[in-house]
Amino acid sequence: MKKLIRIGTRASLLAVTQSTWVKNQIERQHPGTSVELVKIITKGDKILDVPLAKVGGKGLFVKEIEDALLDGRVDLAVHSMKDVPAELPAGLHVAIVPEREVPFDAFISVKCKSLAELPQGAVIGTSSLRRKSQLAALRPDLEIKDLRGNLDTRLKKLDEGVYDAIILAGAGLNRLGMQNRITALFSPEQMLPAIGQGALGIELREADSELLVGLQFLHHADTAAAVTAERAFLLRLEGGCQVPIGGFATVAGDTVNLTGLIAALDGKKVFKEQLAGPVAKATEIGKTLAEKLLAAGGKAVLDEVYAG
Repeated sequence: MKKLIRIGTRASLLAVTQSTWVKNQIERQHPGTSVELVKIITKGDKILDVPLAKVGGKGLFVKEIEDALLDGRVDLAVHSMKDVPAELPAGLHVAIVPEREVPFDAFISVKCKSLAELPQGAVIGTSSLRRKSQLAALRPDLEIKDLRGNLDTRLKKLDEGVYDAIILAGAGLNRLGMQNRITALFSPEQMLPAIGQGALGIELREADSELLVGLQFLHHADTAAAVTAERAFLLRLEGGCQVPIGGFATVAGDTVNLTGLIAALDGKKVFKEQLAGPVAKATEIGKTLAEKLLAAGGKAVLDEVYAG
């Protein structure tokens, strides 16, 4: 292993916490190596007053970090996999996927214990089109408002009564030691997570084979297989992280089971299917499930979203 490894990371508290965990793991495994974090501001971090879906484009939280990888300013990048586009720049690969944290969305409220308990017309906050569309299907009577900013900002707005409830990823709260803020976790039957939600991805230059070998101890094969199926599903749908697409895979033995979803923004049309098969065919399963959903009516829904 190199004596010094530089990790490219977003500057948010959650991103730094995740990257610090990777740093500590590497230094523990390789005592002669020191790791430093290089904080990089991404386009998604700069634009806080506009819903991400209106900003447009893919890789809003990773492009600048990938640029730093490609020009040698950093040696690896630590991403939340749900932020990573299905297609990567030439010369880079997400080669290491550690074991997944809780993949589900968290319902957070100081007034109610569950989504079902929210009164009619209650205000719920999220900027995710995926969450909005599924919330609209579950509770069309609620008022769904955009919610941007870092985790502390979002929670503060909830505590100040701007929202009756908000939706956040359970994994982020767990990693920050804020499990006590989770009122309830949605089941995947209620709300399908984002592609790769709860999983980290370590992105490297494909040429850095020695570094890849040194990081293998962090790789979790079952998580990687599940995320591979999910990302193949996303790639076929040509979706970014800001479209109403959900996907969640589990691995049991040699079998991967993938559930995928395409939903209209108003929640009135929801296309959801499941497909299982051998782990070795995870990519094929993701692609096949996407084809099924597109044929079932999902293509018209996505065409409308992209046109908007």
